[in-house]
Amino acid sequence: MPGIEPLQPLRKPALAPVAAASPTALRLVLGAQLRRLRSEAGLTPEAAASCIRCSTAKISRMETGHSPCKERDAVDLLALYGVADPARTAEFIELVRRAGQRGWWRHYADVLPDWFEPLVGLEEAAASIRTYEAHYIPGLLQTADYAYAVVRSGHAIESEDVTRRRVELRLKRQELLRRPDAPKLWVLLDEAVLLRPTGGAAVMRDQLAHLLDMTELPHVIVQVAPFDVTAHTSPGNGITYLRFAMEGLPDVAYIEHLTNATSVNKQESTDEYRWILDSLSAQSPSPAASKDLLRQALERYS
Repeated sequence: MPGIEPLQPLRKPALAPVAAASPTALRLVLGAQLRRLRSEAGLTPEAAASCIRCSTAKISRMETGHSPCKERDAVDLLALYGVADPARTAEFIELVRRAGQRGWWRHYADVLPDWFEPLVGLEEAAASIRTYEAHYIPGLLQTADYAYAVVRSGHAIESEDVTRRRVELRLKRQELLRRPDAPKLWVLLDEAVLLRPTGGAAVMRDQLAHLLDMTELPHVIVQVAPFDVTAHTSPGNGITYLRFAMEGLPDVAYIEHLTNATSVNKQESTDEYRWILDSLSAQSPSPAASKDLLRQALERYS
């Protein structure tokens, strides 16, 4: 039975992160700090909204990292929360500026849905990524031809140029696995993924060979979840669970739906998704045994 990565204790939040990260991750850090400062000051979201003349919904979006914070609003909120130290204020404003920068993925804004953009930004900052996929090989491990087949299956009537742009974005995301500080990637594949001939036999053959090559990397783990496991323990939709080394950044669970996705970072919610992944992992063949299953699948397409 494969080892289960234990759930680590929550990290103590810091006013500013100690390492560089993507703007998406920094917005989460910024939001968590705004929420903490407001709570410590004993103030309600209504009081914060009144201070910067906005709705409580905007305060909620800022505190959950779903909306950026303007420098002027940050200055006003810090004053309201009793942060008077100029040095602390300057650190916070610098965080606001960094969180407002544009990531490389904005170059693909024409083919990047709003609901998918957060995941791309969070992948860049993650220390570990765990994912369960029921239908396809995860995008971070797809070959160009397999990615093309997947994209066309969901966007059959779009132009060839748009499809190529989507594939290009997917391959660009994969560069993080080749970084010296690459995140640990732990993939759980439903057995159905191996039986579904996405793109045809030749495409599947190359994809499975690539997948086996990727498992040789020390930070890439793949497990195959058999039908008799997923018949009893399956989330139905894809789940990506991200953890971060940066202080102040909570775990994030990203759940895919048919035409959108949901991301959650409250511990009571992320713990539930973490339990699902742990349960699937514990019941599935080990990474070594899963490699044998991948080789058997490769032989079927040869």
